Amino acid sequence: MATNPINLGQKSDLSNQSPKPKKAFFNHKWTIFTVLFVALLSGGLGAGLAFVLSSRPFQQRQLTADEAAVFNRNSDSMTSAIAGVPTLTRPVNILVLGTIILTSDLPDAQSKPKGKYLAEVDDNLNGMSDAMLLIRFDPATKKVAVLSIPRDSRVNIQGVGKTKINFANYAGGASLSAQTVSQVLGDIPIDRYIRFNVNGFGKLVDALGGIDVYVPKKMKYQDDSQHLYINLNAGQQKLNGSKAIQYMRYRHDDLGDIGRVQRQQAFFRAFIEQKLKPETITKFPEVLAIIKDNIDTNLSVEEVLALASYTSKIDRKSIQMHMAPGRFSNPGEFDNLSYWILDNRLLSKIMSQNFGVVMKQADASLVENTIQTLRIAVQDSMSQPEGSKKATTILSKAGYAQVFPASDRWTKPLAKTQIIAQNGDRTAAENLREALGLGEVLVESTGDIESDITVRVGKDWLETNNIPLKPTKPTQAKISTN
Repeated sequence: MATNPINLGQKSDLSNQSPKPKKAFFNHKWTIFTVLFVALLSGGLGAGLAFVLSSRPFQQRQLTADEAAVFNRNSDSMTSAIAGVPTLTRPVNILVLGTIILTSDLPDAQSKPKGKYLAEVDDNLNGMSDAMLLIRFDPATKKVAVLSIPRDSRVNIQGVGKTKINFANYAGGASLSAQTVSQVLGDIPIDRYIRFNVNGFGKLVDALGGIDVYVPKKMKYQDDSQHLYINLNAGQQKLNGSKAIQYMRYRHDDLGDIGRVQRQQAFFRAFIEQKLKPETITKFPEVLAIIKDNIDTNLSVEEVLALASYTSKIDRKSIQMHMAPGRFSNPGEFDNLSYWILDNRLLSKIMSQNFGVVMKQADASLVENTIQTLRIAVQDSMSQPEGSKKATTILSKAGYAQVFPASDRWTKPLAKTQIIAQNGDRTAAENLREALGLGEVLVESTGDIESDITVRVGKDWLETNNIPLKPTKPTQAKISTN
């Protein structure tokens, strides 16, 4: 059984070079990369620069041959240069790990005064993975599929045994995490990995000027043992790095880690919509400086540019965000430890439809959504229950047999009704939209957890059905400057 096979208090051994020459080399190399990026934008790359761009300067830990083999199962090149611009040539699967190590977990931990937020080790990537995403970029379909894997998912980790999937990075780094995820998801090939630490994520958000996010409720939590202090007001607000981390890490409600996954997806979509734009290029040098200190990835610069270019051109509706389906473990199961128990039947359907993988563990054909079996949650965003009742009546008359009110209302008033394909079935969501006559279909897992599809009733629904609008009082947030 693996317990603590890595030295948490030390940085990964990057090479056999002495520290001073390496630092000078990296400073010089990052200057080159900034110049190269400008050259790329201005028209193309000379043949002499192609060699430099093929290197992997963001990789903080050199992989052994066996570890590297985990990411080299597909020998076809990921990119090619079209008119001098790196471009994706095939579907690419990338594992993203958000890691965290608390200073209180280190061997030389010292007590710190209460009230100080962020007790993470700035430059260590070897901790548990608080966030785990598998992202597929597919140039053939012009889509991006994202699968969030809850950190508490109970899986078998080679050399460790049955435990939570977030332990894989702690036990064996990115390669063991990728090996574990691949095994769980039907032996899917994983081409590259990205690991980032929590502190670096906050710095990146600050460098990009913050992210506008709607916080659905007040989030307040204090854990003196971890020096973790979360205090967010409800409402629409711009989150700086510190607040963004609080928003992403909060899990102290009825949904626990699943609620955190939903917030990660909401933040991910907001980040893409707001920051993956041409004007962000002006901040590239600052972003690059943060990346080189806080990210470990085996992506080359050429591959990073190809992915960024591809994603910046993707329509919002082409980004499909899924969550590995399952259930909470029951009291008394697994020695009363809290786990997320994956549902392989539902998971196999997501993998076959969105990731091109047929899972041997389960038959996707066993899961067929019909209007009799679909679970439809209707969620009010306008504080007018007559709108939700009208939607429920129409769907019931259309033959949908399982329509029920969502467990909570959506506290942000919506101009447009949203139809959330909670379990990833876009076709079923679009058919439901036809029954309603309006609505924006989104493939993500931010809806009611007990539903297959969540309908968020917006202002357009009330207007279309001649339901008089009542004044709404959206929750306002106090903007924090710290």
